[in-house]
Amino acid sequence: MLASKIVCCFYFFGFCGLVVGQYVPPYTEECRSGTYPPSGPTFKGQAPWYKINLDISPRQRWHQLISDKKAELNSLIQGIKDLANAFFPSGKLVELVDKYMGPLADTLPFPFGDEIKGIAEAADIPLGEIVLFNVFYELFTVCTSVVAEDKTGKLFHARNLDFGLFLGWNATTHAWKVTEQLRPLVVNLDFQRNNATVFKSVNYAGYMGILTGIRPKAFTLTMNERFNIDGGFIGILEWLLGKRDGMWMGFLTRQVLENATSYEEAKNKLAQTKLLAPAYFILGGNKSEEGCVITRSRAASLDIWEISLKQGRWYVLETNYDHWKDPLFLDDRRTPAMKCMNRTTQANISFGTIYDVLSTKPVLNKLTTYTTLMDVSEGKLETYLRDCPNPCMPW
Repeated sequence: MLASKIVCCFYFFGFCGLVVGQYVPPYTEECRSGTYPPSGPTFKGQAPWYKINLDISPRQRWHQLISDKKAELNSLIQGIKDLANAFFPSGKLVELVDKYMGPLADTLPFPFGDEIKGIAEAADIPLGEIVLFNVFYELFTVCTSVVAEDKTGKLFHARNLDFGLFLGWNATTHAWKVTEQLRPLVVNLDFQRNNATVFKSVNYAGYMGILTGIRPKAFTLTMNERFNIDGGFIGILEWLLGKRDGMWMGFLTRQVLENATSYEEAKNKLAQTKLLAPAYFILGGNKSEEGCVITRSRAASLDIWEISLKQGRWYVLETNYDHWKDPLFLDDRRTPAMKCMNRTTQANISFGTIYDVLSTKPVLNKLTTYTTLMDVSEGKLETYLRDCPNPCMPW
């Protein structure tokens, strides 16, 4: 599936010249060091913080954030519409989205439908386009996530969020258009109830699901897309046709962060809930060896790969391929990431050394919008906006 996407990508976006010579995959560099605290050309600033009050009406929860990010969200939506119109110049595709996607908000589980309506109102964007914006993340999230345990038993969880694959290549700037438009929308969120933090997350403003989150003192969670023939397109089509027994990935992760109170409870929920799309859930806890990658089909858990100190496995690392299979040679972020983790060693793992790993190309690439570092025991979450100056792989 990914191979066919890449062929289409080369054909439609015409950047074959970018991946020749010094860019021939797998383009890698020596493991980075000394990149933390972040600075320099790969660092584009820290994500701002917003509070989401779970005690107020779902239609009102996002108004402050969306009011602040209205211009950036409208710019992104317009960019996506421009891409659609480039393939369908009649404008009919956008018309169909506006007409038919909006009513789907009423099919979503509470409170997500009401929250989407509130976001559309605050942004002054047609409801169908906000529904589509929230669907995208089931299909195009290409990432690197790692959970690592240091010598004292402390757990760290970090990830690069790569997004925008095949969504508009700019041959002049050598960058993905949608990726560039997403960076200004990256925000840290503090979800509160009774003026107390329930969980924290990293979001693109306008998206209510969770791709990266922490429930302080309990667990950390990231989600990576899993390429599979029985993929998200099929699940979404079934949803459109009325078969709604599966769960949206981003909504499931949010429900888990909001309601689960332990690593084991979160693991069971993520492993057993039927999904619309296959996925990898990368979960970290707050005790020694509480770290795993849950490999999911739409219907079931296929594998749970856990930290095991007895087996010398002090970290688990996931990109977008089953850990027991080789990654596609055109998209091998796993090998350089693991090489750098192994060189770091368990004795030296920290926010700084993990940030070094995630700053090493091609783990850092043209799709990378942000890097997040999480410390569950301290309830700490740090998010940094990223860029990847040339020479840099497109994914």
